[in-house]
Amino acid sequence: MSQTVDPTALAPEPPKVEAHPPGLYALFTTEMWERFSYYGMRALLVLYLTKALGYSRGEALGVYAIYTGLVYLTPLIGGRLADLYLGQRKAVFVGGILMALGQFALSQPELLHLGLGLMIVGNGFFKPNISVMVGSLYPQGDSRRDGAYTIFYMGINLGAFLSPLIAGTLGERWGWGYGFASAGIGMILGLLTFMFTQRLLQGAGLPPGEPVVPGATLRPRDWVGIAAISAALAALVYGLIAAWPSLQPIWSPAWLAPKGEDDYLRPALNFFYKGGLLVGGLILFLWLTEPKAKAEMAELHEPFTIVDWQRIGVIVVISLFSILFWMGFEQSGGTLNLFADEKTDRQIFGYDVPASLFQAINPVFIITLAPLFAILWTALAERKFPLPSVAKQGLGLVLLSLGFGVMYFADQNSKEGLISPLWLVSVYLIFTIAELFISPIGLSLVNKLSHPRIASLMMAFWFLCTAAANFLAGAMENLIEPYHLNLWLFLGVMALIPGLLMLALTPVLVKMSHGRV
Repeated sequence: MSQTVDPTALAPEPPKVEAHPPGLYALFTTEMWERFSYYGMRALLVLYLTKALGYSRGEALGVYAIYTGLVYLTPLIGGRLADLYLGQRKAVFVGGILMALGQFALSQPELLHLGLGLMIVGNGFFKPNISVMVGSLYPQGDSRRDGAYTIFYMGINLGAFLSPLIAGTLGERWGWGYGFASAGIGMILGLLTFMFTQRLLQGAGLPPGEPVVPGATLRPRDWVGIAAISAALAALVYGLIAAWPSLQPIWSPAWLAPKGEDDYLRPALNFFYKGGLLVGGLILFLWLTEPKAKAEMAELHEPFTIVDWQRIGVIVVISLFSILFWMGFEQSGGTLNLFADEKTDRQIFGYDVPASLFQAINPVFIITLAPLFAILWTALAERKFPLPSVAKQGLGLVLLSLGFGVMYFADQNSKEGLISPLWLVSVYLIFTIAELFISPIGLSLVNKLSHPRIASLMMAFWFLCTAAANFLAGAMENLIEPYHLNLWLFLGVMALIPGLLMLALTPVLVKMSHGRV
């Protein structure tokens, strides 16, 4: 009797594409709500300062510069404490609690500085540690990791999209306090999400010394510690603000005050002096928090190998180059926000669109394009033709320079009257594509190259460079004004040249990474 053979039964089964772990989506949702909180506040800050509190343009951009700079500086502290003592989970809870308190404080004008201070400290504990936990869900060499960070970044931008629509509209149309309060509610929702999805994290982020058991959650004593640390840090912020009149002469000594409009040296000295104070304080903090019980924590003092040091060197290079990217990109919350308010025709079908809503354009493009980029990176890796991560960084900078070229022509046209909003839409589209090359891939690269014992610290160094970039972003207009330079052309050149240099250095950096880019 003849038998019929199904030819499909003889064909080899296609390789199974392993799905992302559920913990990724738990972190995705938590970060989405936290970014809703942060970007809702960011969309309102400069407008709130200029329209409600009477700050000049320069003063508002100065506050924006200091705030966004310090928001990315404090992760050095939060990352260090999480690595050595708290673990990432406890640090995320502490940071979220402080940021929620900060948002509610901002809803009251007289608590502006307290709210900003709580937001700065809280972000330092939250931001680096939730990013590290994403990488902890995957083994080294897993081709899904770049895609995971891109998906995670899409969650960031989903929150960033919703926040101007809700917090921005409430703030500009109903009252500034309502906008900030809605951002605080978003942070609370993020904390509740993280609390109830801990079991999905495969044991990632537990305090040092705790056994890594899938499904593990924080214990009652951990919650007591979270409450105590949060209260102590809130009291510290309040104390620093109360003591600021006594500290002001140290922070801004008389000899740093400009001597006239043609005094070009003092602004640079001011930047390096204050930067030196902050970096010196950080070095002191790192020295004081160095583990003293070497016999009990010997694994923290094992010397790095030459391969470890070379990988750390790559992290340093890509982090420093990222300064030039974020210095330009973070014009979005400052000068581009004011451009939308002052020089853009916002009448659409008879409706006066709030300027803060333009902050939602970039997240819309991210949400649309991030899945496509995740597929692209995975497809290139599976076909053994991956684009090195450092090359992606270089291409991102080149694209950013193109966006500033468009912005230059938009600014020229605005001299004849209000311009079409399509100019800003085009700029944000180019910025978005550049951002997808730089930020999620940068986070993934830092995680892949970091030695496990300094993973949070290296992630925090990435954010330290972002801190310098954010400060420069807010201060740049004032810094270059004495030299009569066009802001958009200057930023375009400062992105183009480093981008081309990064592309030229790609072979060297790939070799130093020893197979991890």
